[in-house]
Amino acid sequence: MINAYSVHAGCLVRVEVESGGAVPADAIWIDLYRPTLEEDRQVEAALGVSIPTREEMAEIEPSSRLRVENAARYMTGSVVCNSESDHPTLSAVTFILAGDRLATVRYDESRPFSLIVSRLDRACPSGIKGSGLLLQMLDTVIDRAADIIERLAEEIDDLSRRIFSGDEAKGTGSERFQVLMRIIGQRADLGSKVRESLVSIGRLVIFLANESDVERFSKDQRAMLKSMQRDVASLNDHVSFLGNKVTFLLDATLGMVGIEQNNIIKIFAVLSVVLMPPTLIASVYGMNFQYMPELADRWGYPIALLAMLAAAVVPYLIFKWRRWL
Repeated sequence: MINAYSVHAGCLVRVEVESGGAVPADAIWIDLYRPTLEEDRQVEAALGVSIPTREEMAEIEPSSRLRVENAARYMTGSVVCNSESDHPTLSAVTFILAGDRLATVRYDESRPFSLIVSRLDRACPSGIKGSGLLLQMLDTVIDRAADIIERLAEEIDDLSRRIFSGDEAKGTGSERFQVLMRIIGQRADLGSKVRESLVSIGRLVIFLANESDVERFSKDQRAMLKSMQRDVASLNDHVSFLGNKVTFLLDATLGMVGIEQNNIIKIFAVLSVVLMPPTLIASVYGMNFQYMPELADRWGYPIALLAMLAAAVVPYLIFKWRRWL
């Protein structure tokens, strides 16, 4: 799918380009969403640049993700998608800055793109070009990452209360720990993906800052690039702190699992000690010696039962008194 965006009456207007159709000459942004080979060739012919394939976008070498080719800037970054679901993903997005026009190539739906479209659809700065639109997009991506980190911090705080609160500690069983471990794993996965996205966007911003003289960025745009660099560094520190907190919660949960297992083993150990004296008494009277006065006594059997009961209860009371249980 090809969507071309032009500025008309101070608003960003979208025009869907059909397969085989011409790209509008006044379009400042051409968005390729899951493009076919034919759509790639359409945009290549309109902009005079090559469109990377999905396999090329997945390469992780900085020289492949950030490069200048035929006076066009190719920048590939990672954006977090489906952050609200239990299975967030990282999607590669390529930004191609060719003169005053911007082209984006993506294969997954990401929230920042819909946000920038809805924002500029109402009011678009006059005289905006592809470079200015690119800065707006990167700023939106960083803001979106900040929103995800804020939500992640709240969820981790709630998870911490669940783990260490008295109400949660009253529960027993492996199912509770399985649920907690699953939630911790999901939060850790989201945090790692946000951090990876910030690292890629941070490199992209630095690349743009180094190319600012060539692109002739204005003073405000240069200041915006510096602000984005500071935001990325700050968010990276924050998400690193959250990662350490998730690791602590994981260690705490594993410690609770160990305590739970120790309690179970302790119960078995106590039961074995408690049942040892009755077993000894029963084995003695099970020898059936010929000369055992208790065997002929009328109250011998009840006395033996009482002795076994006392032999089981007395050690249990001693353990409780010494606070071993």
